[in-house]
Amino acid sequence: MTTPATPSAPKPAGDDRNLVAVDVSTAASFEERLHLFWKNNGNSILTLVGLVLVGIIAKGGLDYFSAQKELGIEKDYAVATTPEQLKAFATSHTGHSLAGIALLRVADDAYAAGKTADALTGYEQALPALKGTPLAARAQLGRALAKIGTGKAADGSADLKQLSDDASLNKGVRAEAMYHLASLANDLSNSADVQKYSEALMRLDPSSPWTQRVLALRASLPTPAAAAPATTDEKKPAEAGKPDAAAPMQVKLPGK
Repeated sequence: MTTPATPSAPKPAGDDRNLVAVDVSTAASFEERLHLFWKNNGNSILTLVGLVLVGIIAKGGLDYFSAQKELGIEKDYAVATTPEQLKAFATSHTGHSLAGIALLRVADDAYAAGKTADALTGYEQALPALKGTPLAARAQLGRALAKIGTGKAADGSADLKQLSDDASLNKGVRAEAMYHLASLANDLSNSADVQKYSEALMRLDPSSPWTQRVLALRASLPTPAAAAPATTDEKKPAEAGKPDAAAPMQVKLPGK
């Protein structure tokens, strides 16, 4: 009887003894490196992307609510027409630029009505909310005039002088300040200052309506009186020692 052949050992399904673990340094292709990168960092990247999206959505929501709030403030300002309504609006929106504009309107109305003390208070309240805006200089100008109207002429004139000399301000504000300085000088019969401010205004803006007003103001100044001509009885120094031709010549005789 023949001996059966020894069966050969079954071939393993796969021999992993010679395989090397693939990492970024041993990856052969870009696809392998990309796969490993996402395997190692995918969760972190997705988390970061999620946070960015949440931030974008949150910012969009804040922007939307801010826009809606601003729109509401603008609507409230639009319906405020009386001084009382404007004051109430300013109180409800303290610090907002529209609150400053509302107070500026209240102050202007008070000044036009001759209530200079109320106007001065309004201009001073409006200035903090208008700081950094073109209307700040407008409020400063109104405050200066209100000071003058309440008897603080020196302080008001100093404020007008500061505004007129500030080259960073709008020419309209500077021109009006110069005109009021010229007008104050005219009230004090200071023709030299009237001349000075009128010339400064012409250099600043010849076409300004304030220039036309200051020129009319200067034209109304009284002209210096002309020197009176010498009378025929007055004699020139060179002729003082000469005899008068009209007088008879007197001859003094010796012994007389």
